[in-house]
Amino acid sequence: MTFLHLFIVNKSGGLIYSTSFSPSSPPLNTNDSLRIGSTFHSLHAIASQASPPPSSSSQNYPPESLSSSSSDGIETIEAGPLTLRCLQTPTGLKFILTASSSSQTSMKEALMEIYAVYADFAMKNPFYELEMPVRGDKFDRGVRQAVMGKEGKGGYLR
Repeated sequence: MTFLHLFIVNKSGGLIYSTSFSPSSPPLNTNDSLRIGSTFHSLHAIASQASPPPSSSSQNYPPESLSSSSSDGIETIEAGPLTLRCLQTPTGLKFILTASSSSQTSMKEALMEIYAVYADFAMKNPFYELEMPVRGDKFDRGVRQAVMGKEGKGGYLR
């Protein structure tokens, strides 16, 4: 499995972070990344409006896990050798990971690790403002370590 790109989209559909992980990933300029983030946000919103309402038994709060709390919208897209997986947080933030020939379990785990890195390095930063782009070397290193850990090349240590 090879992770290709990560996009983090805020609840308004604005791209707040993007990065590439593999030299084999297709190169994306800033406009391409913005277009992908906003298009996915729009499709996710349409899919969540078109999906049937959840049954009353699935509305338990607090949810058993973060990944089961967001059943609306698009979670996975598979297109040939490419897989796109999305993790939507309770605050509306979307973590979108693309990979080639990946198992869904490892992508889900990688997204959860990246979310933990975001909580550690962005949300605990007193100078970070919500909904604004995430910038910082520690955050970049944490994301790369989390992804490499799921590719079997190390791990993220808190």
